[in-house]
Amino acid sequence: MESAERARTCLVTGATGYVGGRLVPELLAAGHRVRVLTRSPRKLRDRPWIGQVEVAEADATDAARVTRACEGVDVVYYLVHSLGSGPEFEATERETAEVAARAAREAGVGRLVFLGGLEPEDEELSPHLRSRSEVARVLLDSGVPTVVLRAAIVLGSGSVSFEMLRYLTERLPVMVTPRWVQSRIQPIAVRDVLRYLVGCATLPADVHRSFDIGGPDVMDYATMMQRYAEVTGLPRRRILPVPVVTPSLSSHWVGVITPVPAAIARPLVESLRNTVVCREHDIAQYVPDPPEGLLGFDEAVRLAVLRVRDNAVDTRWTGASVPGAPSDPLPSDPDWAGGSLYLDERTRETDATPEALWRVVEGIGGETGWYSFPLAWEVRGWMDRAVGGVGLRRGRRDPSDLYVGDALDWWRVEELDEGRLLRLRAEMRLPGLAWLEFHVERADSGRTRLRQKATFHPLGLLGQLYWWSVSPFHGIVFGSMIRNITRAAEALGEHGTQPRDRAA
Repeated sequence: MESAERARTCLVTGATGYVGGRLVPELLAAGHRVRVLTRSPRKLRDRPWIGQVEVAEADATDAARVTRACEGVDVVYYLVHSLGSGPEFEATERETAEVAARAAREAGVGRLVFLGGLEPEDEELSPHLRSRSEVARVLLDSGVPTVVLRAAIVLGSGSVSFEMLRYLTERLPVMVTPRWVQSRIQPIAVRDVLRYLVGCATLPADVHRSFDIGGPDVMDYATMMQRYAEVTGLPRRRILPVPVVTPSLSSHWVGVITPVPAAIARPLVESLRNTVVCREHDIAQYVPDPPEGLLGFDEAVRLAVLRVRDNAVDTRWTGASVPGAPSDPLPSDPDWAGGSLYLDERTRETDATPEALWRVVEGIGGETGWYSFPLAWEVRGWMDRAVGGVGLRRGRRDPSDLYVGDALDWWRVEELDEGRLLRLRAEMRLPGLAWLEFHVERADSGRTRLRQKATFHPLGLLGQLYWWSVSPFHGIVFGSMIRNITRAAEALGEHGTQPRDRAA
């Protein structure tokens, strides 16, 4: 643990994201004081470290609030990005970085730390890498001592890059691939990224520069897929590069094969055409390599796959908010004046215990399914992905436990009262806002009661038409759902195992 003299007060932005959510406990373990900046504190409510940190509520574009959050802080970790937010994401990222840079300077912050992307020499940068480079420039020009760590692909359970690699390799024994599979890449394990980030907290004040960080292996993407297959015991993949496949087509192809939506896949795929290899390893002068060396590609994959199979993934790329997805809380006023609210409410009593019923409710989605016409849900998921939505394949972070803020297929956990209430907010593409709630309670009869409620707030005429077009199917979809959930709870009580999704 750090000595008291070297302990710092650190502000972590992007704490609901993949790297930020893992950095917080590492900083705490190193003896630092941590404050997290988030626009949705409720999403952090169930994190195991939440009682050890201070929470500052602010949107990253709110200059006044961000400045207040920076007051009394020694180190600001800038881990915000707008990946997948649309064609204007470069301007959004630059403006947000300018807010952070100005806030840090005005608050007297001692250091800024940013995790950016490796930049090739003599190549035109992809929009994603160009944006990361511009953010780095803004922070380095802030007047605050700044360190920029530049990394290529981050390998770790739950990272978006690892998920792309995993699903492409596991699902496609034969691949017709674009030319970017031949670009040279130097991936790095997430544990080494975190070690560097923590080490930056105590760098000397005169260190103000960028550092390239990468693991010990350099390879192209095709080799990464072959080595992933070898590590995981899959047959060798057949890879046939085709130079005419565009990044746009590639991103849609990735969106079909993997859980990563095309809106996020496209900037990542475009970046893969660049050579992203370290040109120096100067960071080792300040944060020495561990005695056993940096984690190699094969071992990083092995550990990541092991955590996935053991359901021990701490954070996932899906933890961050989906750009453009609704974030409005469910209107709770029964006389809500914000417009129409359509409801589908159903109640069913069961002889199952409340504990068994809650176990089924909390385990819904992902591999278990939704207890109502799996094919219909799958088709709706494909329809959502076809229009750029998240679809069903984000799955679950954990097969049995949920946290507020977790992604659950095309839903987001908005509220969870253990043993009593699960409220989900839809993040699929809809002409309105939608929620699905499950209440577990004791009935007057002494039996266990499940109350299931779907709520929809239509936006405009299209929203009204959407509700009335799907409402005839609610009796089938929602009726079978509540019936099969209670039956699964009864079976769980009898046999101690939770059955998979069943049709009506």
